[in-house]
Amino acid sequence: MIGWLDGSAGASGDMLLGALVDAGVPLEVLQDAVGALPVEPVRLRVEQVERGGLGAIRVHVDCPPTDVRRTWRDVRGLLAGQDGALEVFARLAAAEAAVHRVDVDDVHFHEVGALDALADVVGVVAGFAHLGLSRLTASTLSLGSGTTRGAHGPLPVPAPAVLALLSGVPVQSGPTAHEATTPTGAALLATLVDEWGPMPPLVLERVGVGAGGRDLPEVANAVRLVLGAPLDGPATAVLLETNVDDLDPRVWPGVLAALLAAGASDAWLTPVLMKKGRPAHTLSVLCPPAVAAAARDVVFRSTTALGLRETTVAKHALERRDEVVVVGGQPVRVKLGLLGGEVVNAMPEWDDVAAAAAALGRPAQEVLLDAHAAFRTHHPRTHEGPPSG
Repeated sequence: MIGWLDGSAGASGDMLLGALVDAGVPLEVLQDAVGALPVEPVRLRVEQVERGGLGAIRVHVDCPPTDVRRTWRDVRGLLAGQDGALEVFARLAAAEAAVHRVDVDDVHFHEVGALDALADVVGVVAGFAHLGLSRLTASTLSLGSGTTRGAHGPLPVPAPAVLALLSGVPVQSGPTAHEATTPTGAALLATLVDEWGPMPPLVLERVGVGAGGRDLPEVANAVRLVLGAPLDGPATAVLLETNVDDLDPRVWPGVLAALLAAGASDAWLTPVLMKKGRPAHTLSVLCPPAVAAAARDVVFRSTTALGLRETTVAKHALERRDEVVVVGGQPVRVKLGLLGGEVVNAMPEWDDVAAAAAALGRPAQEVLLDAHAAFRTHHPRTHEGPPSG
């Protein structure tokens, strides 16, 4: 199953919670995740509402009064073992640190670190994990305009932390003069969304509508979560290429890493021979259309390229999923490729293999073979790729 989020009215943590519940995620899944937090008791409560005449679910996060001020260091301790929620808050901490120009460990989560934000993040991450989507996409995200009030006084909208969180993401102002996308909503989408753009081709199964706190006259203040089965057929991708013959080769690894961080699906170099016998490299970048502009920016800012070739291509890809096996007590993720629901490719994640090998004091190649064997125990008919380093 794949999902698409309509963020034309913005996004916040409670809006995403409502969309998940309306799309069929049991409230108990979200409440159990939130209830496991070692904090004051927090309760999720569902209300049926209308936003712009559109029926929607609003999830209220009921928290007791508290004077606790939590830093990023405190939040890390609360979320120990919850990798998805930790990644969301790590993004929030980095954005807040950049905005306030302080060390990340000194960030106090005024707006985003209260109990309701913890509940939003943990609940939304648990909800999407329950759905088990192979891919989550989202539309261009509306951020709002005007001003809002934070812990230190008035803030411009979009909030500075929101802009810091959404670098490389397609955004727009509006649709009204209010805070359409909150820092919590921005951090969740920046972490969870795989690709930005229009709704992908799918066989529609269900739609969840999550309401914001206000019923605005100008727009239905809600997030829609569209779920369905992917259609067979190629997706559209953009291929960027340029030939470079005057760049120090030591710069290339950083360029490739920056392109992947900007959202490229893949980036690679091919040695070529140019006119007058000059050795050079062809830089190739494959990316979703929504991040092509960000990828071009990386190329022009990080290399000596003066131009780019750009081609729209059809891309066929297997459905992807991760599973975890245990080798000597160490977790190792296995990346799966599925064709028509059948696992046709399985490859242990090399970083996990290397970490397990270091922890166990064993050669990485042995751990790799054991990870393959552990996976085959549960999937004896899987067509795996060959073990390799």
